[in-house]
Amino acid sequence: MRLKNLFLLDMRFQAKHGFYFLYVVLTVIYAVAILAVPESWKEKTAIILIFSDPASMGLFFMGAIVLLEKSQHTPCAFAVSPVRPMEYIIAKVSSLSAVSLVVATILALIARVDNLPIVLLGTVISNVIFTLLGIMIATKIISLNQFILWTVPIEIVCFVPAILHLFKLTPVWLWYYPINVCMEMVSGYAPSAIEIFIVTAWMAVLFVFSKYCVLKMWSSMGGVKL
Repeated sequence: MRLKNLFLLDMRFQAKHGFYFLYVVLTVIYAVAILAVPESWKEKTAIILIFSDPASMGLFFMGAIVLLEKSQHTPCAFAVSPVRPMEYIIAKVSSLSAVSLVVATILALIARVDNLPIVLLGTVISNVIFTLLGIMIATKIISLNQFILWTVPIEIVCFVPAILHLFKLTPVWLWYYPINVCMEMVSGYAPSAIEIFIVTAWMAVLFVFSKYCVLKMWSSMGGVKL
């Protein structure tokens, strides 16, 4: 029940601050872009758009979300409430994954991509990874400019190999790079057992580190250690 309430609270918070309106506008723009390109380019265009936005939206929006919460002293309330860090993280991941799933579904249907279930699964897994990375950064920053600066190295490390992998330009030793596995899934390719294990293990590690970062943020609210 507490997790459900946190999930609904996050959904209301994001709606109140215009995140959903923004994604309605972005979805329309992306849909027009897909419809405007030649038929032979539609699938690749949709894959790039899905991976670079709905699949990775958590990385870009988590800074704004956590900074807004800090400005409203919401973490102070969480720090003295029964809410656990993992519940807070799961609610954030779930609420953003729901949005990314809706947007990715619309774009994939417009482009008529193959293996829609695999594409959507890849989108959700990608969003979980990027949201966890976003949480880890957001708990340590005090301004949006600082968050943007911190995300630049992550964007390079994640997006450059993934785009190269989409066009089959990566070496063999990078095939099992977790982000490349996600790109393959967003492209409609079913993962192997080894790839599933690697991505699952990577998400588990990120959940552990995210929990530590959230707990540290809560314990230092107000400038003192609780």
